[in-house]
Amino acid sequence: MTPEERSLLERTYKLAEENNTLLHSMRRMSRISTIARVLYWGVILVASFGAYYLIQPYVQSFADIYGQIQGSSTTSPGIGSFMDLLKP
Repeated sequence: MTPEERSLLERTYKLAEENNTLLHSMRRMSRISTIARVLYWGVILVASFGAYYLIQPYVQSFADIYGQIQGSSTTSPGIGSFMDLLKP
C-alpha cells in the first residue's frame, strides 16, 4: 500500500467515524423530539379535560337558569328547555 492510498484510507475512516457520530446524535434528537411532542399533547389534553371538569358545574347551572328563563317566557312551561334549543 502506497503512502497516498494509506492517507486516503485514513481520511475515509475519519469521515466515516464522524458521519456515524452525527447519525447517532440525529437519531437521539429525533427520539427526544418525539417524546417531547407526546408529552406536550398529553399535557394539553389533560389540561383541557381538567378545565372542562372544573367548569362543567358552572355551565350546567347557567344552562338550568337559562332553561328556567325560557320556560317562564313561553306559554307552556315544559316546551322551552335549554336542550331543545340545542337541537337543530
